[in-house]
Amino acid sequence: MPLRIVFMGTPDFAVPTLRAIAGAGHEIVAIYTQPPRPGGRRGLEPVPSPVEREARKLGLEVRTPLSLRNEAEQEAFRALGADAAVVVGYGLILPKPILEGTRLGAFNGHASLLPRWRGAAPIQRAIMAGDNETGMMVMKMDEGLDTGPVALTERVAIHADMTAGELHDELMEVGAGLMVRALLALEEGTLALSPQPAEDVTYAKKIEKAETRIDWTRPAAEVHNHIRGLSPFPGAWCEMPVGGRAERVKLLRSTLGPGTGSPGTILDDPLTIACGEGAVRLQELQRAGGKALRAADFLRGAKMEKGMVIS
Repeated sequence: MPLRIVFMGTPDFAVPTLRAIAGAGHEIVAIYTQPPRPGGRRGLEPVPSPVEREARKLGLEVRTPLSLRNEAEQEAFRALGADAAVVVGYGLILPKPILEGTRLGAFNGHASLLPRWRGAAPIQRAIMAGDNETGMMVMKMDEGLDTGPVALTERVAIHADMTAGELHDELMEVGAGLMVRALLALEEGTLALSPQPAEDVTYAKKIEKAETRIDWTRPAAEVHNHIRGLSPFPGAWCEMPVGGRAERVKLLRSTLGPGTGSPGTILDDPLTIACGEGAVRLQELQRAGGKALRAADFLRGAKMEKGMVIS
């Protein structure tokens, strides 16, 4: 018998899971998502979240509370009479009355191999750390930060030049299928839960603006991981001498390159940049207010020569 589900999510990452649950025939009794935020062409119009837009297409009830800590919201949640809650990137802390407000509990789709990379930015942190694999997990939520027991896991390889955006897109599709499998087992009463290991816990703290600038004195592998781990958003950046003045440029794609030199020095025309150890070759760049360009196209509008130094 299909389950009665409350879906709680906000970003693009959550949309495939919402679609998959609806497609699997479960009854989605309500959608919880973040309220519309200012945006649009002038930055003033309220823009609904990706999950809200998808929910409207599916004809589902949408709720956008600012908090779930007051009794009225908690009672409204319990009154839905749901079997389970599914949570993917919702953005609000779920207090105990919400976690216990359904018959079977709340289940989270998390983009890491827990207990590695608990927290806000597991995709970016995995790449920035040079991990060669990650995955999706379905976890039954408790009051801790991503500490609940795990139900299902699917591993995903992180390839050498893979960006956070590419990994994000692969994981969100994997996560959708994994959650449907978990709900089927939950429906059949066969979903097994295993506690997370107590060792090897790491935290994926939120990406701060101060850490987005590239430090060319670091080894090439670390610089490369920094670039791809922050691509496409928020974007790692440096200052380049464009048109006789320093200009801030985002670096969106790179690979390890040949050569050595003083950190930040351009080693050849294809934009190979010396690091503290080794070098990286820049492959995709974006000037302020411009679009992302392959390195060859970027160089047509920004003359950069061997021996120049970027910072």
